[in-house]
Amino acid sequence: MSESTVVVFGDQPPVRLDRVADRAKVLVCDENSLPQALPAADVLLVWDFTSDAVRDAWPGEGPRPAWVHTASAGVDRLLCPELITSDTVLTNARGVFEQPIAEYVAGLVISMAKDFHGTWELQRQRRWQHRETMRLAGTRAVVVGAGPIGRAIDSTLASLGVVVDLVGRTARPGVRGGDELPELLPSADWVVCAAPLTDATRGMFDRTIFDRMKSTARFINVGRGPLVVEKDLTAALVARRIGGAALDVFEHEPLTSDDPLWDVPGLFISPHMSGDTVGWRDHLAEQFQDNYERWCAGEPLLNIVDKRLGYVPVD
Repeated sequence: MSESTVVVFGDQPPVRLDRVADRAKVLVCDENSLPQALPAADVLLVWDFTSDAVRDAWPGEGPRPAWVHTASAGVDRLLCPELITSDTVLTNARGVFEQPIAEYVAGLVISMAKDFHGTWELQRQRRWQHRETMRLAGTRAVVVGAGPIGRAIDSTLASLGVVVDLVGRTARPGVRGGDELPELLPSADWVVCAAPLTDATRGMFDRTIFDRMKSTARFINVGRGPLVVEKDLTAALVARRIGGAALDVFEHEPLTSDDPLWDVPGLFISPHMSGDTVGWRDHLAEQFQDNYERWCAGEPLLNIVDKRLGYVPVD
């Protein structure tokens, strides 16, 4: 294969792409230069996966990348009709974030069950107040999203003794179908959202869902912000119709300092960090370079996204 052009989109590109740079022309661009760079790219690495710039700049006709790789699990910020219908192959970062996110969810569940926040607040007040907390083993969780992240959450919570119902788009061995979700919610102590963002899932966690949860249940979202109708979640928390919630992703990011979500009672907020562990950028860069070597050798790429579904089909 002759020297290819790899365009890296992002203000903070990976510090090391040595294996790619040895055999390709690597160009780094930002939102302003992306429209001009796309037609010349054989491969596009979307390093800044929080931007809509690729979707906005994607060329309808004429030259375009043969392969696009995003350094994220979700691809919703990339997909547009022109990309979906093109012959461009799209891959994602499946395999990098699953276990860190599962550990993050487990940490939240343990913290909520054991009331670590209350203990810290009482310590801050220098108050000795004995309390009883929840026994985690034997509680029930519903994890919505049966892809790699959801499955990692399932196995991690199960190792703590939590009884988990994993819910996917359709039923299959070990996975409940989406139509079964309403009947599972009333008995769940934990409802975890790890679903991809598609037209079918946007806004799926609304008042109807929160009204079916029991008053002591906690809700956690590590999927995508627009999966949740935030005003409905806020109303449920203010009225104490559910026991609490934790959001790592939001409809609009980053949250501004005056966003009302900061003041919602019983809501734990983290800045889209559940999958980001020390060294994660190096793992992303190595994953892309491994796949690039497969591309140069004419071998099948890993983590190919079904562009019409919006995610990598489960094996």
